[in-house]
Amino acid sequence: MKRFYIFPLLALFLMASCGPKLPTSFTQSNEQPAIYPDYADVTIPVNIAPLTFQLEQDADEMVTRFSYGDQELLCEGLKARPDIDDWHQLTAAAQGHDISVEVYARNGEQWQRYKPFAFHVSTDSIDAYLSYRLISPSYVTYEELTLNQRCLENYDERVMVDNMLCSTEQDGQCVNCHNYQQYNPERMLFHARQNHGGTVVVYDGNIRKINMRNDSILSAGVYPTWHPWLPLVVFSTNKTGQSFHTRNMNKIEVFDSASDIIAYDVEHNAVTNVENDTTEFEVFPFWAPDGKSLYYCSAHFEFRDTVSEDVEVIRRYRDIKYNIYRKSFDLETMTFGPREIVFQADSLGKSATLPRISPDGRYLVFTLGNYGCFHIWHHEADLWLIDLATGKFDKMKGINSDDTESYHSWSSNGRWMVVSSRREDANFTRPFIAHVDEQGRASKPFALPQADPDYHRQFMKSYNIPEFMTGPVEITPQTFADVLKNQEGEPVKYVQKLK
Repeated sequence: MKRFYIFPLLALFLMASCGPKLPTSFTQSNEQPAIYPDYADVTIPVNIAPLTFQLEQDADEMVTRFSYGDQELLCEGLKARPDIDDWHQLTAAAQGHDISVEVYARNGEQWQRYKPFAFHVSTDSIDAYLSYRLISPSYVTYEELTLNQRCLENYDERVMVDNMLCSTEQDGQCVNCHNYQQYNPERMLFHARQNHGGTVVVYDGNIRKINMRNDSILSAGVYPTWHPWLPLVVFSTNKTGQSFHTRNMNKIEVFDSASDIIAYDVEHNAVTNVENDTTEFEVFPFWAPDGKSLYYCSAHFEFRDTVSEDVEVIRRYRDIKYNIYRKSFDLETMTFGPREIVFQADSLGKSATLPRISPDGRYLVFTLGNYGCFHIWHHEADLWLIDLATGKFDKMKGINSDDTESYHSWSSNGRWMVVSSRREDANFTRPFIAHVDEQGRASKPFALPQADPDYHRQFMKSYNIPEFMTGPVEITPQTFADVLKNQEGEPVKYVQKLK
């Protein structure tokens, strides 16, 4: 019996002594290593999942050393993939300081040590979850899509809504525009279009399918924003079309030929119009964190031709430029005030979309493009920032690239921003995360970490509408599918005034 136990113990000892080791003889390079994703000198949350990367240069072997103080973490292989528990111990020790990253690569018999770079570990944590829609980057095929949620502290990803559970060979649909009240996964909604159409609203355990079509409003709700605490959602209502360019770097134009703003009372299942000027295209509402102001975008457009409205919008697409407006909201009377201009983009010959206000109410970040409202397809689109305390505005420093930056969301503590960007290949939108300091300055963004660093380049889908969450949605995809397929959809009531 003693012999039986000696060998396993000896084997364990030998395994423990054969971990990664740094080379003792090497040449020193004055250049940083070429790695993918580009994580060199990024600022990261203390609770983020390990930032894995791979060497983009020819090498036979690689050893990577992550260190802070007297703590180190060694990884071997051409892909640096730290153990998750060891990684979190290291980031916890290094918060407020830098983790040094040293890469050693061997070609033949010769080792080379590259110039180290750093991970700046912020003391600011990030919300534990991020949700997004995964969709192929096509123009007419959209059934095979899901709404997914990802734990940012590790690599766990789960499907929230699976569109194929409701689709058949004859009848299909689309799901989109997931949204939460104050990052709360127990208060959320999303839309389904076509076959099992309706808006699914989750409110403290109650799941309902709402039919938001009504003769008194333009269309069912489209782009939503929850009031910070009231059971109230403001939507834009849109008549949307798309066209294709034959000679334009922007391949496609998605446009509205009409759009309004409505408010939806969750408790009473009632809607009312907030803005419905026929000469204005109103879209992308967003509540201020104090609940006393509603921001949105609007473009002035008067039809003048005898052709159909869709055709005229297509012909005049460069004329459509959106400004940012604000309406006050009285919490006692539940009424909105007149609109006031916040940012007049058309005076710059530009178009502003997707206003998002930091949780402290200080900054407004929006997307600025040359025209139109669907900047996810505009290669020139960048994020801009307005200091609401001073009125000063400028292109947001640090976060933009040479390609599309479009949909963006603040974390609940206002220290992080996630943005959909096409910076890597101009075709796929992927989530990039940046730290935003108290002066509104953004750090170099880093790609959503994955267990395999080459994941994004192998995964042929785009990430749409990244939204932070404080926890996971616990409702199963099967439950959501049952609600969509088996509930008729409660018809909304139209009211002149909210209660």
